[in-house]
Amino acid sequence: MSKTIDPIPFARPFIGAEEEEAVLRVLRSGWLTTGTEALSFEKEFAAFLSRERQDEIHALAVNSATSGLHLALEACGVGPGDIVVTSTYTFTATAEVVRYLGAHVVFVDVKVGTYLMDPDSLERTLERLSQGLPAYSPRQSGRDPAMGYGPTGKVKAIIPVHVAGLACDMDRIVSLAHKYGAQVIEDAAHSFPSRLADGRWVGLLGDIGVFSFYATKTITTGEGGMVVTHNKDVANHISVMRSHGIDRSIWNRYTDTKASWKYAVVAPGYKYNMPDVLAAIGRIQLGRAFDLLEMRRHIAERYNQGFSSVPELIVPPSGIENAWHLYPLRLADFSDSAARDRFIELLQNQGIGVSVHFIPLHTMPYYADLYHFSESDFPNAMDTFIRTVSLPIWPGMTEEQIDRVIETVMKTIGQLKG
Repeated sequence: MSKTIDPIPFARPFIGAEEEEAVLRVLRSGWLTTGTEALSFEKEFAAFLSRERQDEIHALAVNSATSGLHLALEACGVGPGDIVVTSTYTFTATAEVVRYLGAHVVFVDVKVGTYLMDPDSLERTLERLSQGLPAYSPRQSGRDPAMGYGPTGKVKAIIPVHVAGLACDMDRIVSLAHKYGAQVIEDAAHSFPSRLADGRWVGLLGDIGVFSFYATKTITTGEGGMVVTHNKDVANHISVMRSHGIDRSIWNRYTDTKASWKYAVVAPGYKYNMPDVLAAIGRIQLGRAFDLLEMRRHIAERYNQGFSSVPELIVPPSGIENAWHLYPLRLADFSDSAARDRFIELLQNQGIGVSVHFIPLHTMPYYADLYHFSESDFPNAMDTFIRTVSLPIWPGMTEEQIDRVIETVMKTIGQLKG
């Protein structure tokens, strides 16, 4: 009888007794939704990011990074007919929130051989739009060579996406945003706790930053996110809009017998607050953040050691700011996705959980139909996509599991070559 091999999941949260106790404390408190735990989580998160630089940082807990991006765009005044520029190489949430507000998404390509927004592509796009031209230069026969294609309008915001935990070229992106009068909202869903060599935190490099605490992220609350900004007015606006547009916090009116029952709705807001049950988990995870990062770094270093000398494989960059939310490995010698898909199939058949991050959004039916894209419109993103496989990288992986991933990848590459 053959031995059954335990599968290695692609991702798994690192949850211990402290998180369990925190949840039980909230459950026993008689108050489950937004309250003192969420307020404490916000204060502790802001303190985490400001303790070395003494910056004034406002942190606002929300029920997802998606809602955080939506709130950030709304706070920047994005509305119908406006344009928001982002990378095609991202998860759908980054772009869908633009459409919530009736604005248009304009995609730009990634830098060659990377997952990150190309500042040169961004600059060309901003220049076209500033001249009143459609967003895209023509690349296909049949398109008007004089006009190009895509939406026209004012660029209100730029959303760089720090894919896998590695930071975009934010100095260049912010400089371009200032030149063309746009706000910068960082999609930092993958990037906590990540900072540049000069000590600046990723997520605080633009006007507003949004982190994710989804179940697979570097710290987790199950579902949830955090919006951060230096701008007090923006923070106050988001605080109102995340809770029905009500002009003050109303959670205490159910627990304080002297609290006023009166409140005013000052805007048509949303239901985007984080409940205390999730915030309690987040507070414990925040205290573990650097330990969890070191676990991810160790796995990445082991993978790099195993794969760096293999000519068929391209390891991800290992910059100091890399939060290692993902370990995206690329195949070097293949020009279409068939080999990558076969590689994934063989790994999965041997019990290795893998994924692909991301399928470029311009290939998705909604955006392809809306803006008349073809796959070839963003060639760098497509080249990266067809080569990429994300390997398991989660705190708590054993050395045996890491060894098995490395050995299976090496064996599978040999099978592809054969």
